[in-house]
This record gives sequence, C-alpha cells and structure tokens, in this order.
Amino acid sequence: MPDPATRPPSYPTSLGTSDAATITLLGQDLAADLMGKVGFGELAFWLATQRRPSAAEVRVFEAVLVALADHGFTPTAIAARLTYLSAPDSLQGALAAGLLGGGSRFLGVTEDCGRFLHEVVSAQAVLPADTDEAGWDELALQAVKEAKSAKRLVPGLGHPVHKVEDPRTPVLLDIAEANGLKGPHLRLFEAVGRVHAQVLGRTLPLNGAGVCGAALADLGLPIALLRGFALLARTAGLLGHLAEEQRSPIGMDVYLSVDRNATYVSPSQD
Repeated sequence: MPDPATRPPSYPTSLGTSDAATITLLGQDLAADLMGKVGFGELAFWLATQRRPSAAEVRVFEAVLVALADHGFTPTAIAARLTYLSAPDSLQGALAAGLLGGGSRFLGVTEDCGRFLHEVVSAQAVLPADTDEAGWDELALQAVKEAKSAKRLVPGLGHPVHKVEDPRTPVLLDIAEANGLKGPHLRLFEAVGRVHAQVLGRTLPLNGAGVCGAALADLGLPIALLRGFALLARTAGLLGHLAEEQRSPIGMDVYLSVDRNATYVSPSQD
C-alpha cells in the first residue's frame, strides 16, 4: 500500500482538466462536444451552477447580460479609458481598472437587490400565491418599512438618468414572464415598485440593474455571485470602450479637461 506521505497531491475539480490529447470541461470533451454547439452565455451559466440551463433559462440569462453590458460613459468606462491612455501597453490593466470600479453605486446594485429580495423571500414560511398580487404587496410593504426603519436604502429603486422608468425593466419582466421564469424575486420586486411610495413619500423607478438581480435570483444562481455576472456582462462593454478608444480616443480630452480646469483651494484651517 502506498505511503500516504509519498502519495501525489490531488486537487478535485468539476470544471476543466487537460492532457496531451484532450481538454475536458464540465465532463464534456471541449473540442468535440462544446465548441460550436454551446453559446458563451449557456457555458457561463453552466460553469457557475454545474448544471446545464434550459433554453428558457439561457434566454433570460443572456437578456440580463445584454442589459448590463454597457450604459455609456459611466465611471467604470471612464476609468478603463483613462487607464488605457496612461498604459496603452496594458489592455488587461485597463479592463481590470473598469471592473474594479464596479461597486455599490454602479453594477453592484444587481447583487444588492438580488440579496435584499432573497432575504425577504427566504424568511417566509409560505409565499403568497403567484396570482395574489395583494399578498406580494403586503410582503413588499413590510420589507420597505423595515429598510426605512433601519435607515437603509432599498436597492433597485431609482436611477441617476432614468427618472420615470428604466427602459430595461419592463422588457426583462416580459422576457421572464414569456419564458415561465417570473418567480418570487421578480414578483416581489414588482410589488416594491407598486408600494414603496406609501413609505418613502415619493415614486422612484425600478432600475435595470435591480431587475437583473431579481431575474438572476429567480434563475437560482448563487446570490454571492450575482455581482460577478454583472461584471461578466460589463467586460464586453469595457472591451467595446477600449476598442473605440483605439479608433477614436477621448481619454486625453477627459484628462486635459480635468487637469486644465483644476482650481487650487487652500486647505481648511478648522
């Protein structure tokens, strides 16, 4: 019997391995079974969950990725472009800079909203019937009241640009409904949209990042990974910004605008 002290180490994985002749991914032959047969969105879902998604799940998941891919000159995109301006030899550094800027104000709302909804849903012994809108409204009203009492924001409410309606929200809700995947997180999120003004005293739109978090939670994706899916989507957008920066750069103009308009202010003596 081999001496345990001399036994080679073992590092188990359910993802990928390779040898001289083959590459195995998720128990499949990468070249023979996956390439040209599995889309990237489907593969990303499969890698994260260790289960192959249904066609309906792929449609909703990819709709989320499209919704989160880019939103114009956000701080994440500007950070990527300015990093590329400073270090054009480091495309990976520019991408990383943009991704590192994803947090509680940009992109992170996807995870924050999904987590908020999941905590409310998970705490219920019995959820309202799918057709009982009043039941969802009651649950949402209590959740918003508790958030206000704790002086916490309700993630997924409001948007810096879309003050009345985020155009992504109704579309994603319709896609989930059409594919039979409008579950408790999306239903609760809709209810938050209906009742929050009773508590907060003003009406705010349900933002796109929030509805994406609700949809990802309804897909059964790990709550702790939801920000990762937002970053996966935004990577495509950042790559687009960097490609455009190569073709038609604006990074130098942004830098010079700030630098040439900087005004010295004497530090406070207080």
